[in-house]
Formats: sequence, structure tokens, C-alpha cells
Amino acid sequence: MDVEKFFSAGYQGSKQFNQHDIPTANATGFGAAADDFMERGIDLNEQLIKNKPATFFMRVSGTSMNGAGIYEGDIVIVDRSIKPQNGKIVIAVIDGEMLIRRLEISFNKMRLVPETTKLSPIEISEFSDCKIWGVVTCIIRNL
Repeated sequence: MDVEKFFSAGYQGSKQFNQHDIPTANATGFGAAADDFMERGIDLNEQLIKNKPATFFMRVSGTSMNGAGIYEGDIVIVDRSIKPQNGKIVIAVIDGEMLIRRLEISFNKMRLVPETTKLSPIEISEFSDCKIWGVVTCIIRNL
């Protein structure tokens, strides 16, 4: 191996210059300015889930919440650690049937209100077998 050729510049100004005449490449310079501002990717679990052990996903079937922008096939993120409050969209189990509805609490009565005119609200009495499973925090929809 010729030491002078190895450490010397590959291009000597000749018109017979060829890519194979360069034994090594010397890459010098500065990194891109955007490298200073580079962030890691967006983690949807981190962005959408506040309490991981108490959160679950459900796929919606039916049209009872179309007025709220929740459509058939959407996936809702439900957090069981959030206290159900008036006006929140909740997942409720009534007599073994799981429903997604808006919770309405007024004075001494509680109702589960659909966001469509095709269905009527469900009155919840103290004798009803009703459990609120959790509060809907996010909707995921494929376009």
C-alpha cells in the first residue's frame, strides 16, 4: 500500500478523475440545523392515556351517539378512574347490557341520554341494576 496515496487527496486536478481513485472519504462539516430541535416521535399512549391501569379501549356499535360525533366502528378510550359527572359521556352497564350514553344528573334523578332522536333517555332509579364503568376521554376514528 502506498502511504502517500492513502493520505493524500484523491483528486489531483486531472481530467481523468474517476470515483475509484479516492481510497477513503473525508466527511467533514456541520450537522443540519434541525438536528438541534429533533424530538422523539409522538407516543399516542402517552398523549391519550392518563391512567394506564384504569384505561381500556372499546369499539362502538350502533348510532346512539352520532350527535356527539361518535359513530359506528369508532374506538373510544375509557378511563375508569375519572368520576362520572353531569354531561360526560360514559360507558354504563344496565341489566347486563353495555351502553354508551351522556350522563345527565339533576336533583335526585339520573338519566342516560342518547345523542339521537331515534332513542329515548333511560331513567336510572335506585332500584335499577346500573353501573357506570367509566368516562369516555377520547375517540379514535379511521378516515
